[in-house]
Amino acid sequence: MADHAQKKVSVALVTGGGTGVGLAITTALAKSGWQVVITGRRGPVLQDAVARLGRDGMAVTALVADLADPQAVQRLFDEIVVRHGRFDLLVNNAGINAPPVPLEEVDFADWNAVVGSNLTSAFLCTQQAVRLFKSQSPKGGRIINNGSVSATTPRPNSAPYAATKHAITGLTKATSLEGRTHNIACGQIDIGNAASEMTDTISKGVLQADGRIAAEATIDPRDVADAVVYMAGLPLGTNVLTITVMANTMPFVGRG
Repeated sequence: MADHAQKKVSVALVTGGGTGVGLAITTALAKSGWQVVITGRRGPVLQDAVARLGRDGMAVTALVADLADPQAVQRLFDEIVVRHGRFDLLVNNAGINAPPVPLEEVDFADWNAVVGSNLTSAFLCTQQAVRLFKSQSPKGGRIINNGSVSATTPRPNSAPYAATKHAITGLTKATSLEGRTHNIACGQIDIGNAASEMTDTISKGVLQADGRIAAEATIDPRDVADAVVYMAGLPLGTNVLTITVMANTMPFVGRG
């Protein structure tokens, strides 16, 4: 059944698809036969990813966009339709973190940057994707949001990140509710310590809920990517609303 769906659903956009977990997702989707577009603000990073994947025989294209800018996001989706004719899968993966400080010390500029990258960008891309899904023929498509274990249980000193990831859960549920009568499926993958630049310090030692500093286990980003490919390959009548992929020994419940 997944193979049958794959033949109908072929064009995917991965935000933040040039590095880390996003690059792993891009690679796995491309290997599975998807036509993948990656986007973000750093053109050289995106082009480097396209070149590396191209050497391995994977056709991936890059479109630079500031995903917190509504006009830029609209231009991005317009260009995808021009190039591919339709659109089938959005992976809202782009995101950043703020310095780990108590919430009363969070700099307002850092707060705005995290909200823009983690939440506003996901909303704007979702908005454009839903418009396309409703208007194209055949109608429908899928959205997969990158949440986090922080979408349910925050780390100490992580108010901006935790707030935006909790909000992603709300966006996921709202999109799923509104989309189901239009053949639109929306789910969320909550990730626990996939190895990347963002988790480099986690593997060396990070503040725990009980005040200790302890190293945490990480997982290969390809394990996350495999889960995304599974979710993406389902027929649109089936949805994985939430899934958690995490290192088996990482602290989770209560973060301690």
